[in-house]
Amino acid sequence: MDDELIEILEYTGIGYKPMVDYGSWRVAILRYIDELRPDAVRFLERHCETDEVFVLLSGQAILFIGGNAARIATLEPLIMQPGKLYNVKRNTWHNVILSGDATILLVENQNTCRENSEYVDLNETQRSFLLETARREQPDWWK
Repeated sequence: MDDELIEILEYTGIGYKPMVDYGSWRVAILRYIDELRPDAVRFLERHCETDEVFVLLSGQAILFIGGNAARIATLEPLIMQPGKLYNVKRNTWHNVILSGDATILLVENQNTCRENSEYVDLNETQRSFLLETARREQPDWWK
């Protein structure tokens, strides 16, 4: 196939990898990494200039949403289903936990970075809730 007509990409590593940048948008892959185990997640993030679309391609994932206020009042877990689009709106606190075989497709603005995103540490109650949710919803992950 002519490289000028189509680009075929694959990523089998760990963590986050931008795959395609075009105009103002980016498509990336997020694969399991130890930092996304429930016992390792310590913060939520929000992007100030973009929505972020999550699509679970394989494995299992739980997306945690913390609202869009300055402080996180509650965490809402969403058990992700393969093939569904989860559009996390701009300025919404979020993070995701992944099973060891999980792969997520991400779509966001190309310029999404630490400088135009914010991060907030989870308190002990929030971290406990995240762990309890993971153990209840996906007990096979943590054996």
